[in-house]
Amino acid sequence: MTQHQRLLIIDFGSQVTQLIARRLRELNIYCEIHPFQSVDDAFLQDFAPRAVILSGGPGSVPAQGSPRAPSLVWELGVPVLGICYGQQLMMDALGGRVESGHHAEYGRAFISPAEGHGRDSIFAGLFATGREEVWMSHGDRVTQLAPGFQIIGTSQGAPFAIVADEARRFYGVQFHPEVHHTPNGRLLLENFTRLAGFTGDWTMASYRDEAIRKIREQVGDKQVICGLSGGVDSSVAAVLIHEAIGDQLTCVFVDHGLMRLNEAEEVVTMFRDNYNIPLIHADESDLFLGELEGVTDPEVKRKTIGRLFIDVFQRYAGEIEGAEFLAQGTLYPDVIESVSFSGGPSVTIKSHHNVGGLPEKMGLKLVEPLRELFKDEVRALGRELGLPASFIGRHPFPGPGLAIRCPGEVTREKLDILRQADAVFIDQIRKHGLYDDIWQAFVAILPVRTVGVMGDSRTYDYACALRAVTSVDGMTADYYPFTHDFLGETATRIINEVKGINRCTYDITSKPPGTIEWE
Repeated sequence: MTQHQRLLIIDFGSQVTQLIARRLRELNIYCEIHPFQSVDDAFLQDFAPRAVILSGGPGSVPAQGSPRAPSLVWELGVPVLGICYGQQLMMDALGGRVESGHHAEYGRAFISPAEGHGRDSIFAGLFATGREEVWMSHGDRVTQLAPGFQIIGTSQGAPFAIVADEARRFYGVQFHPEVHHTPNGRLLLENFTRLAGFTGDWTMASYRDEAIRKIREQVGDKQVICGLSGGVDSSVAAVLIHEAIGDQLTCVFVDHGLMRLNEAEEVVTMFRDNYNIPLIHADESDLFLGELEGVTDPEVKRKTIGRLFIDVFQRYAGEIEGAEFLAQGTLYPDVIESVSFSGGPSVTIKSHHNVGGLPEKMGLKLVEPLRELFKDEVRALGRELGLPASFIGRHPFPGPGLAIRCPGEVTREKLDILRQADAVFIDQIRKHGLYDDIWQAFVAILPVRTVGVMGDSRTYDYACALRAVTSVDGMTADYYPFTHDFLGETATRIINEVKGINRCTYDITSKPPGTIEWE
């Protein structure tokens, strides 16, 4: 367990609990999310949090058997913040009342300050304009305050929208400060951590030193293998582990022939030349493309690529004598999402990268040095480790690679055309200074040919779709609003420079209803 100042988030099943942790990590506060079922008195005493946040959730406090927090939470002597369901839980546990059947609030709401109460403690800076815009999502509401609490703010549907017991440092808010739609939510969370005495000691420099120490303790003098995909997560994990144990690490880069233009060479060069990390470059493109011949179903493509990756990785890893550990770029969201709100382990929502299932088959122990980090923290750690900025800031790239950007059958001809078109599109985005404003951008080659005219000749070539989206976490996304001038210039370049394409379209579908990738 980390030695940083710790904040505990008890999760009652809210869809946005992860956002609480993300906001706190942005403030350099170390926090962990744990489902309410796993938090008992022994856990609390061992974790020794400096503060506790109770999340929202879908439950109803008045309902029999609804989720509860252990009574020790109220006896730790540390600040406690209840959010939405967490506020209602706090009121019920400490002697107040929560009822169903009142006016519900969903979406934007406005909170007005209650008369006669100051704006100190975690509410400092709020109500500067007379009222606070917040995001609500509740059906039940508090109807009677617990002893010792005072009303700080009210809304149309929540007469006790903000409450506080300053003496015990207990605070409750009916809204969600963690979401973007509550403009001053970050300020409230920052005030709460300041009140709890957090100094912001969670930095990537300290995490780097701590992770290196843990890796050395876990691995000892044994060998580690790492499945290197070329993505940010596995690359940062590899560089960090190599810094800890040097030549005890060997990376296996499975080149499935579905990478972007020059990508395989760039990954191999960076690791062999810049970091001197032992690396096996497994060029298995003939195997993968041969197995994909004639395959058109997107799910079959994914399963075929995943199966072959495991087979190939296992074959090459078996050549590394004495390997006892497998390194993975597992992130904190992967860990959180593998546990359900309803109780205990559940079906894993995400397979961890491209090496899921290998530890059981190969008898290896896992090394997961990034399992406490969110994606933006991994990028910060990569910068701390000195990885090139151009590499750290790269857009996400799917494990199946270009196969799912090639609807219909995957062929070498279509892949070559797609690589060239994608390179032109990304070059255009970089040239116009838009790369860092976009979450992900790529070209999909469509399974149709269209008639065109070039010079005095008739053409019958492929059409392509450009795709660029903005997003925070990839869960939802909207298309990037390129100017018509940009789109016209880009289409002209692709058609003129890429033999095999004579028509360009731009995909303006949001997610939902669409997905970011085409398959």
